[in-house]
Amino acid sequence: MKNVDKRGKLQEEVFEYKIFKGEKVFIYWKNKIVKTLYKKEAKKFIDKIDNLSGVEAQLLMAKTTGNFKRGNEKDNKDSKHYGE
Repeated sequence: MKNVDKRGKLQEEVFEYKIFKGEKVFIYWKNKIVKTLYKKEAKKFIDKIDNLSGVEAQLLMAKTTGNFKRGNEKDNKDSKHYGE
């Protein structure tokens, strides 16, 4: 796990998920919906995450979203905008 999360971001538990009617899963990153899973994909996700906790669950959600593996996700607190 050490090589996967070099910056320790998953330990902050930035991902959450909610299950709706057993057929839909919303995955949140910092309280924003970043992925919605439906039917078969949702069931597969639920089956996997039921056996995980902590960083392992965070890693599964990061991998499931698919766009959080390049290290380019930022808070945008320090980003500068043109024209300011």
